[in-house]
This record gives sequence, structure tokens and C-alpha cells, in this order.
Amino acid sequence: MNIWNELPKPFLILAPMESVTDIAFRQVIAHAGRPDLFFTEFTNVSSYASEKGRWNALERLRIAPSDSPIIAQIWGKNPEHFAEVSGALQSLGFSGVDLNFGCPDKNVNRTGGGAAMIKTPDLATKCYRNARAHTELPVSIKTRLGWSQPDEFREWLPMLLREQPAALTVHLRTKKEMSKVPAHYELIPEIIKMRNEISPTTKLVINGDIKDRAHALELHAKYPEVDGFMIGRGVFQNPYCFTDHQPTREELMELLNLHLDLYEKASSRALSYEPLKHFFKIYVNNFPGASDIRAKLMETHSISEARAILETVDLRNNVL
Repeated sequence: MNIWNELPKPFLILAPMESVTDIAFRQVIAHAGRPDLFFTEFTNVSSYASEKGRWNALERLRIAPSDSPIIAQIWGKNPEHFAEVSGALQSLGFSGVDLNFGCPDKNVNRTGGGAAMIKTPDLATKCYRNARAHTELPVSIKTRLGWSQPDEFREWLPMLLREQPAALTVHLRTKKEMSKVPAHYELIPEIIKMRNEISPTTKLVINGDIKDRAHALELHAKYPEVDGFMIGRGVFQNPYCFTDHQPTREELMELLNLHLDLYEKASSRALSYEPLKHFFKIYVNNFPGASDIRAKLMETHSISEARAILETVDLRNNVL
């Protein structure tokens, strides 16, 4: 089964975000209102291929029952490693494999992975072909418009589409632009035309500045040939963004407590508390007294300390 052909139109996806979309956070979002499709954090194929790095890679690829259907996202620059990892993912319960050719992180790019693939198109093609040849799962690609100039997409995207990936997700910015400029929605019609002419069976997914389900439906009404929309930073504004629900403060605090519980159960994450602090602003935000509560939480050093702070919060008066 090709999961991409089973999704509704338009479908919604939670964007893969490093140190964000781990197994605990995905379960939180599934509880709040899940997207049609989840992605994992990206996993380095060379780490998986090495004896030393495999344990960490497998931890990143752990999934919960509520995750399904879920796509494993992988990155790197070694074609043989792409083949090895793609061949192993089916047995781990994934519905597809996605190749990250768009991550703008300088450390990833320095190794030749992520968005750096835009500068080495022949290598990108080889990595894709190796991945596809060694798995029965559908193989998709996530990328950006280009490395430095938006018009680079006119050469880069057709090259990818000629490989006929199951889906192509386009973040409508370049690597250089990061998220410092608005997403280039004005380019969507030209990208649709490319897809229709070169690989009409490829599902087209748009990413960049999409706030929530309502925003995605608004864009779909304007661009009905887009198959799906990927929400990234919008989830930080509202973890219920895949629904039409506007949560109460009580519901957000319940989600935070659920996140603490799930994070504590995650074997590798439980060893390090600090990364969990990045999530506090999702739940404790945009209401009177939120900044004071969040400041107290940022001073904590363990989940038990965070729980102690939350137990003192009077939501009716928004005070500690």
C-alpha cells in the first residue's frame, strides 16, 4: 500500500523538527488532535550504518501506536547508507521513507547533507535511487526552493520530479532565507505546473508559514491542485492546530502534564531534562501571568520540580 494514495485531500502533516517531533511530542499532538500523517525527527543514515551510532539512530526511530501512519525521515550523503537504512525501515513499522534535502542547519550542511544536497544534484539523485531500490515503501523528498536564490527551484525541483518520488514537500524558502522572510506562496502555481507536467502521480505538499487547519483549507481553496500541507512552527502557537479547536488554559496545562509524563517514560530523553524546556512556551503562553509561570519553569532542573511548580498554579487567577 502506498500511504500517500490513501490520504484525504488536502491532507495535513506535522513537519519534522529536530529536538521537537520526538516520540513524546507526537503522542501529545495525537492526543490533542493528530494530523493525517506524522514524520519522525530526521535520522542520520551514517549513524545508523555504524555500530557506534546505531543505538541513537534507533531511539530516534522509535514509534508509538498513536503515531501510525508515520514516515521515517533520513538524511546524509552516502548513497550506500541510504540503501541500508531504507531497507531496514519497513520492518520497523513505517509507512514510508522521506529524504531530507532541505535542512538548513549549518552542521548538517557542513557534512554535505540536508539543504547542501541542492548544491550536489547528482549525489542527491544517487542517494534517492539507492533508497528507492532497497525498499518496498514509498520514497518521498522534502526540500527547499534553493540554496541562496528562490529561482533556483526552476532547475532543482524538475530534477527531483524526474525521479518520480511518491511525494515532494517544498518549503517555500531557500536555505539562506531560513525563516527570515515570508514563504513564497506566489511560486505555488509554477510549482504545480512543473509537477503536473513532469510527474503527475507525485503528491505535492507545501510547507512554510502555515498556521493551522483553517489556514491550510484557505490555501487549498486557492490552490486546489496542492495535495497536502505541512505545519511546523504553527504547532508552537496552538498544539490543537490540526483541529478547529481553540484550547482553554486548563486544556493546555493538561497537555503539558501529559508531555511531562510521556517524556519521563522515553528512555533516552529521560536522561536529559534541559531539552524539555523548549516546549514550555507551547503550553504556557498568551494569557495573563504566563510569562511568570514560564520563568519559574525555566529555573527547574527536573520533571518533579516542574510538576511542583504546576501544582501551585491557580488557573483562575493565573498566579503561582
